[in-house]
Amino acid sequence: MANKWFETVAIAQARAKKRLPKSVYGALIAGSEKGLSSSDNTLAFDQLGFAPHIAGLTRDHDLATSVMGQPLSMPVIISPTGVQAVHPDGEIAIARAAANRGLSMGLSSFASKSIEEVAAVNNQVFFQMYWSGDRDTMVQRLERAKAAGAKGIIVTLDWSFSNGRDWGSPWIPEKVNLKAAVKLAPEVLARPRWLATFAKTLHLPDLSAPNMAHPGQKAPTFFGAYYEWMQSDLPSWDDVAWLRAQWDGAFMVKGICRVDDAKRVVDLGATTLSVSNHGGNNLDGTPAPIRSLPTIADAVGDQIEVILDGGIRRGSDVVKAVALGAKAVMIGRAYLWGLAANGQAGVENVLDVLRGGIDSTLMGLGKSSIHDLNRDDVVAPDGFFRQLGTK
Repeated sequence: MANKWFETVAIAQARAKKRLPKSVYGALIAGSEKGLSSSDNTLAFDQLGFAPHIAGLTRDHDLATSVMGQPLSMPVIISPTGVQAVHPDGEIAIARAAANRGLSMGLSSFASKSIEEVAAVNNQVFFQMYWSGDRDTMVQRLERAKAAGAKGIIVTLDWSFSNGRDWGSPWIPEKVNLKAAVKLAPEVLARPRWLATFAKTLHLPDLSAPNMAHPGQKAPTFFGAYYEWMQSDLPSWDDVAWLRAQWDGAFMVKGICRVDDAKRVVDLGATTLSVSNHGGNNLDGTPAPIRSLPTIADAVGDQIEVILDGGIRRGSDVVKAVALGAKAVMIGRAYLWGLAANGQAGVENVLDVLRGGIDSTLMGLGKSSIHDLNRDDVVAPDGFFRQLGTK
């Protein structure tokens, strides 16, 4: 490929699809059951428009903000995702790219790299946790994150057990052994550039989850960690409040789509909440986060930082979210496509695409700062917004 630079996230996704083995690419595609929620996450942004100005514009724009006590060069945070088998550098490449662009990174419990490795290259890491294992196990993970230098905790509660997909789910082995290698060989050999990237490291993906390791034990396989989570008791609001009390710093609860749940998050003392449906990997039919954002921001935005996670593909999407009440957004698949397309440089490319889009959208709206945005800048069709949990 003569020019590895790409001008949109859509092009990055197209390149990722050509580069990744079918099963790896399939594992990154969002959605459960019919995919209603995952489709709505992006479709909803397409239904929103702008009310631009044509004169009195400025070329200089302030994009900087802060979330969870960390400065951001623009209102974008790396959302925690499992980066198994996408690129050998995995979350290390993502963390370096984020650091180079002045951004914070959320690191998944199911990541392919450890919190210690990632925090060593980005000093603005938020460690993400699921309600997995007993309380002693969760405290141990909090202590490990703090010792590694994590600046905050993200508790993800918006992931259900709806695993079936109408378009089929990829086969993912528990580990890469001879049997798995033979079964996956046809699709791996069809992607020689992906194979060559891993071959240079002399290691194939081991599909382990180092951040889920118990003290003194080796990292479990991805599915071993997944099994622990599936067998754990479902958390109550008292459990979430208990977990918050164990951490004395910034604390985000991710997965909010209702006002009543948002108020509970405020009551338990969280510093931040994320309006999210886990990229559509949740109860299918859950509305796109952007539809619920304004009602939640109106209800609790003066008491807690409100973040949006889901469907961001362009800088203009970021502007729409901020105008409708988000302090910042989190991105997931957008940077995964960049990582697959061109490693660390591909992630930086995605971040630069978003920054350019935010900047040009602010210019078109006649704004000098993201802090000047308001709802009058966005045009929404009748019936667009959702008001869940208001009664």
